[in-house]
Amino acid sequence: MAATEFLETPQGRRLAYHKSDGTGPTIVFLGGLKSDMEGTKAVHLEAWAQARGQAFLRFDYSGHGESSGTFEEGCIGDWHQDTVVAISELTEGPLIVVGSSMGGWQALLLAKAMPERIAGMVTIAAAPDFTEDGYWASFSDAQKAALDSVGHVELPSDYMEPYIITKRMIEDGRQQLVLRDALDLPFPVRFLQGTADTAVTTETAVRLLDHASGDDMRLLLVKDADHRFSDGPCLGLIENAVIEVMGIT
Repeated sequence: MAATEFLETPQGRRLAYHKSDGTGPTIVFLGGLKSDMEGTKAVHLEAWAQARGQAFLRFDYSGHGESSGTFEEGCIGDWHQDTVVAISELTEGPLIVVGSSMGGWQALLLAKAMPERIAGMVTIAAAPDFTEDGYWASFSDAQKAALDSVGHVELPSDYMEPYIITKRMIEDGRQQLVLRDALDLPFPVRFLQGTADTAVTTETAVRLLDHASGDDMRLLLVKDADHRFSDGPCLGLIENAVIEVMGIT
């Protein structure tokens, strides 16, 4: 496997990445919260793109994987900055953006920041606005008070160690919301969602579909698929979705 490379950002963060050269459009994988670029979906898609001779980029947000910083220091806006810098510095031409969970929110933020670069988008259990509609909306009065007094709360996860959710993450998240104002996705989009997902509900997926505007947008619900969406059949569905948004028959 190729060695990890690093990119210094204008914000002083050091981002780890793997980039494969090839034909366009470049596939960019955006991982989830506390995930990293060594996850099953990212590595599988990279191998699939390489076999096709297609350019591919996967990277770690700051505070994730091999990149600098700690998770607790970061927030949605920081990781959006990381995404914009990585794409601006490491890719050229049209992009196929594949975003998983929080990476789906990042993909939507990218669509607002540089829509001219995106040729197609695939999201997997996209979690837009989860800091507000998931975390903050479910916090008890005691947890909200703890954000002010301690600066963070600790939340259990079905998939890994507990999340430390900081006051900064909640407050910054309110500046990154995408489901309150117009969300134009003027390119082919495929939203993939498992019905057994305990982290992102099917209601969230339907809300995103209803809210966003675009001429070629579809939601695929996969019965009994969980949040990982990374078994063999699910990986095949991701490949098919990428092919669809590229317009290949």
